[in-house]
Amino acid sequence: MKTDDNLKAAFAGESQANRKYTAFSIKAEQEGFSQVAKLFKAAADAETVHALNHLRTLKEVGSTIENLKVAKDGETHEFKEMYPDFITNAEEENRADAKLTFDYANKVEEVHAKLYQEAIEAVEFGKDLPDSDLFVCQTCGYTAKEAPDVCPVCSSPKERFKKI
Repeated sequence: MKTDDNLKAAFAGESQANRKYTAFSIKAEQEGFSQVAKLFKAAADAETVHALNHLRTLKEVGSTIENLKVAKDGETHEFKEMYPDFITNAEEENRADAKLTFDYANKVEEVHAKLYQEAIEAVEFGKDLPDSDLFVCQTCGYTAKEAPDVCPVCSSPKERFKKI
């Protein structure tokens, strides 16, 4: 259906706008434009509202177990198929910068798939995950239950991990 295709395109566009405006906000803040940064943050939040509305209309938010399985499948596709191809293309085009960011994402998506599998196993037994914090490396995205002294993906120090 054309409308569903439009909803999917709108969801993708709004999602990308959210991330782009978030990056713009960070840059404006770094350059000392705190009110401009606030404007970008507000617009990013509005784009999230739009994206979530489109996703709900598509009826693509299921039960927690369904959502976990979709997430795990997506992460698995990324680290087994998508990113290896992207890495190869970047190597062929001598784009070390792109290869690095693809490599980081590829390694981290495998970690995410494993974390989702743990969650699937818990939820299938009617249990939540054990209470714990999660930590995300702000250089590569590596996600862990405890912040390591050195990131195993990008070698960033513990200080680069954000507590979630």
